[in-house]
Amino acid sequence: MSRTSSRDFANISARDMDEERLVTYPTDAFLSREYLEAEKKLLWPKVWQVVERETDLPNPGDWLTYNVADESIIVLRKQDGSLKAFHNVCPHRGRQLISTPDGVHSVRGSGRKKFVCGFHGWIYDEEGKNLRVLDPQDWQNKLTPEQTCLSEVRVDTWGGFIYINMDRDSVSLKEYLGRAGEILGHYDLDKMRYKWRQWAVYPCNWKTALEAFLEPYHVEGTHTQLLRYQDFYAYSKQYGMHGVSGFDTRDPEYQMKESGGVVRAGKGGDPRVSTYELVRENYETINFAGSTETLVKAASRLADELPAGTSPQEVVAHWLASAKKDDAARGVVWPEIPPEIMKESGLAWSLFPNQNILHGVTFALCYRVRPWGDDPDKCLFEAYALERYPDGDEPETEWVQAEPTAEKWGRVLAQDFGNMEFVQKGMKSSGFRGPLPNPHQEQKVINLHRNLAHFMGGRGAPKRLERG
Repeated sequence: MSRTSSRDFANISARDMDEERLVTYPTDAFLSREYLEAEKKLLWPKVWQVVERETDLPNPGDWLTYNVADESIIVLRKQDGSLKAFHNVCPHRGRQLISTPDGVHSVRGSGRKKFVCGFHGWIYDEEGKNLRVLDPQDWQNKLTPEQTCLSEVRVDTWGGFIYINMDRDSVSLKEYLGRAGEILGHYDLDKMRYKWRQWAVYPCNWKTALEAFLEPYHVEGTHTQLLRYQDFYAYSKQYGMHGVSGFDTRDPEYQMKESGGVVRAGKGGDPRVSTYELVRENYETINFAGSTETLVKAASRLADELPAGTSPQEVVAHWLASAKKDDAARGVVWPEIPPEIMKESGLAWSLFPNQNILHGVTFALCYRVRPWGDDPDKCLFEAYALERYPDGDEPETEWVQAEPTAEKWGRVLAQDFGNMEFVQKGMKSSGFRGPLPNPHQEQKVINLHRNLAHFMGGRGAPKRLERG
């Protein structure tokens, strides 16, 4: 989002979304190679996008590449501890400074104080300044520092994440994140560390994959095994560029500040038992993410520690207090989150354009999706689990390419994979008249396309289906 960009190309307003108007939108954004090419110029160079965690660059001289569409960015930890980012290209003839072959997730290393182009040996320091041009006299010594330096990219951090933006006129990262950043800031995401991280190349457009994780509306049709543990009616709400979803509760007996998020009571006659069954199922079938071992163990004791007839609210309060105490004993301190923030923060956030965060007090399950090459039918899908650990106890992790199977990703994510490819195929049918997103439960999906239209000059904008 540029400081000078004010025109809204979408055909629906934020008020339309708040009023849950019925809309549809075309399928070009998913299927068109021309649209994919336009994204390279109009979208990716203009937005803040997450690169990695700050812990990926712990020491001076650590560096990595971040690749999206045709762009490759180098992010470097300087000797003074600050971050610097440059386009991964030598200004002489355009060779990448760091080779990023097709099929690689990223390239990274350590101990860098300068970069040397492998083509003609031009050299650059950590500020991007040119240190050496071979035979500068051949240019009559007329090359200027502005002509021979690396092209700088904006870089900033939030929540332990590193972000870049190729648009020098863009708003700050803080302004870009807005209220979403303020709310999630209470969860101290910067205190969390990787539990695992995986990626796969998947046969669908990046937006098709992203949308599979923007709403819980699909649970009843996709994750049917979860229905025995809880109802999954949900709400979805736009926050400008971003959005939040959470669980709605029709039964007032189960209404509490935690009920909109992943930490909530299970359904059934005995909430002491059903709450444990729900959290255990979530934990084990989402690749040991979506909760923590501490929360699961504390829930397993509920039937022993509480009398029969304890209300769902009392069960959840006791459960969380026990888990908090257990974590404190092992050196994990929970952030203090005000009740009104807990309620507003819901279940999961989408940060435009391609970052999803399903958050808990001591954990987060995150997704990021990017285009893969020049094929609108492929994407790079990434998921990673974060958790708070005692100092020094966090596991050592690296990005692992994993086939999209239940064995590698867990049952729930494998079920999601089972939809994505065939949504991509189905949208190509001449019998498909266009999406009909649920205006209450899939508002984040609508908001994605509303914001895409803003960057894409109105192309793909949602339009209202009813008048008035």
